[in-house]
Amino acid sequence: MKKRLEEVLKRVYARRLPPEKALEMLKDYPYQDLGFAKVDHHREVMKGTPEIVYGLGKTPGQIVGIAREIIGKGSNLLVTRVEPEVYAKIKGRLKGATYNAAARTVTLIRKPAPAGRGKIAIITAGTSDIPVAEEAAMTAEMLGNDVSRIYDVGVAGLHRLLNHFDRIREARVVITVAGMEGALPSVVAGLVKVPVIAVPTSIGYGASFKGLAALLAMLNSCPGGVGVVNIDNGFGAAYLASLINHL
Repeated sequence: MKKRLEEVLKRVYARRLPPEKALEMLKDYPYQDLGFAKVDHHREVMKGTPEIVYGLGKTPGQIVGIAREIIGKGSNLLVTRVEPEVYAKIKGRLKGATYNAAARTVTLIRKPAPAGRGKIAIITAGTSDIPVAEEAAMTAEMLGNDVSRIYDVGVAGLHRLLNHFDRIREARVVITVAGMEGALPSVVAGLVKVPVIAVPTSIGYGASFKGLAALLAMLNSCPGGVGVVNIDNGFGAAYLASLINHL
């Protein structure tokens, strides 16, 4: 969008483009009103990343409508929380898009994102935490980061985590994804000198209160350097990790 604005202004200043035509070309800047949504094309100029679409609660038609406008402006596309039955209705309408069933994400990469400076390690306590971790992984990769996936290494068998210690130490940022008692980020933060982003998940038995127990445990983490995002918010963890990794 920034390049588009610069090109239009150059043509106006060179008197090769009437002001009325320039206004027509820039009518969708900084956002485009679709009635049911206002697509924020200016976000890529302002924040360095295009608008990312939250798919849950949107109809297939709304997702396709928003996605086509983002793609049409030359931006990369990421739609999160897209259930399989919804993707089945839109896959033929978004040519070139790919679906990650575990992450429930739809992506279409039009151009390489600016590369991060190091790796982001994403660690899960258990296999049941992988869907949230994959949402984080797909988000981080779309934002230009090299991701190292380390799954099912929680505190029920701590030797599994230590077996991957060298890979964890290589990371510039670590995302830990855990339900149940949410102890994993405290353990990891005691072993590394980089920021640890903790993601509580809604995995667990009744007293876990759908992730609330893990959330409170992570907020009370003893080691320094732990930040906590909301329950099941793999996207939020990855976005923050990407900002850190691009500093």
